[in-house]
Parts: sequence; structure tokens; C-alpha cells
Amino acid sequence: MIRNTLIGLSLALLCSGCATEFNRIYKSQDTTYKYECAKEYFAVGKFQQAATLLQDVVTMQKGRSNAQESLYMLAMAQYCNRDYEAASATFKKYFSSYPKGYFAEQASYYIGQSLYQSSPEPRLDQTPTLAAINAYQNFLDYFPDSKFREEAQQRLFKLQDNLVTKEYLSAKLYYNLGGYFGNVNNNTESNYEACVITAQNALKQYPYSDLREKFSVLIMKSKFYLAENSSEEKRVERYRDAEDECYGFLNEYPDSKECKTAEKFIIKCKKITKD
Repeated sequence: MIRNTLIGLSLALLCSGCATEFNRIYKSQDTTYKYECAKEYFAVGKFQQAATLLQDVVTMQKGRSNAQESLYMLAMAQYCNRDYEAASATFKKYFSSYPKGYFAEQASYYIGQSLYQSSPEPRLDQTPTLAAINAYQNFLDYFPDSKFREEAQQRLFKLQDNLVTKEYLSAKLYYNLGGYFGNVNNNTESNYEACVITAQNALKQYPYSDLREKFSVLIMKSKFYLAENSSEEKRVERYRDAEDECYGFLNEYPDSKECKTAEKFIIKCKKITKD
């Protein structure tokens, strides 16, 4: 018990000493000294301390030989400290200030990396995802032969998958709502129609997506149930449209688990359209 208490006191004193030392460095007016200390903090993984010192240093280093390195190191310290929003902004600042600088390629790449780390799960707003995709595309345009090319492309594909998944979840939600609300205020028709539109737009935008079959299933089912819930004047026309969709699905996915569903729908559609 006493030994543990002594160890705790020793650690507290050490941390206090470290804080005192950092404050002394931070208050120093010697830019070169602060810069060298920032490099030391960065080297030992104390990225928050490094970033704090470099915030002051980059302002005073403008026009000097270390200006590029200090700005890039600030961005990397922020990135390593998982302050991705600040890091992406600083990497952008470096690349716009030094488009042909020594760290230009890395800065351009890490703009995308920082935004990638901020990309949310598909159910959430995908604005950061779009920004990350744009950053990676710019990087690949500027540095097509970069050693980071393969990883950037892989991350780009992953981000695009997130966008496709977002569209699929939206289409599926409309489909589920169509059956949930029934005919109250004609919500069924509007939800099934929204599902069809969302899924069709996604297929146009992402024709090679792994979710292509799932989108097609939603379109087929939505068209059928849209016909079932239609008014008399629209009923026959929509059943014909649903029948065509089912045949198209069978042609494109002859081995799908949903083929029996498509065949069942066709029988029902033919019965209505013939009558």
C-alpha cells in the first residue's frame, strides 16, 4: 500500500515537472528553440504538445527556411493526435501555399486521409465522405505515380461503397414505410414510388455496385406493391410495368433467391392485365 502511494506521488511529481517544463518552452520567445523542442515532442509521440508549440512557430517561421517543414509537421501532429478536422485544414493550407513543395505529395494524400478518418457510418450525413472522395481524386490527378496511389484508390472505393450503402438504406426505408403506413393519405404509393426512384438513380450512378441485385429487388417489389395499392385508373398500367420489371429481373439474375418471388408476381400481374 505504501509502495503504491509512493509510486503515485512520484508519477504526479514527474507529470507536474513535465507540465512546468512545457510551459517554460511555450512562453519562450526563442522561435528556433521552440521549433527544436516541438520536433522532440513529435519524435517521442507527444503530438498535442508538438502541435501547441508549432501553432506559434508556423506564424513566426513565415519566409524562413523551416517554414515548410514546420507547417507540415503541425499538420502531421494534428493528424497523429486524431484532430482530423484541424489536420485536413492544415494539410490544405500547406498544399495551397507550397503546391510544389518538398511535402506537397504527402500533404495532398493526407488531406484525403484526414477526411477519410472523419467519414461517418452510411446511415449518417455523408458530406465528409464526399469531401474525402474529392480529396483522393485530386490527389490521384496531381500524383498519378505516387507510392500512395494504391491505398488512396482502395480508400476511395471504400468511401464510394458508403455512398451506395446510404442510398440502399434510404431506398429500403421507403420500401418498408410503404407497407407500414397502409393507404393513409396515399402514403403507400408515394413511399413505393420514392423507393423506385431512389434505387433507379443509385443504379445509374453506381452501375457496378455489389448492391445492384438488392436495388433491383427493391424496384421489382415496389412496383408490384405500388400496382396493388393503386387506384383503378392506374392499376392495369402499373401491373404491366411491374410484370416487365419482373421479366427483366429474371433475365438479369436467373440464379437469384428472389426468382420465385418474381415468378409469383408475374402470375398475379398477368391475371390482372388479362382481365
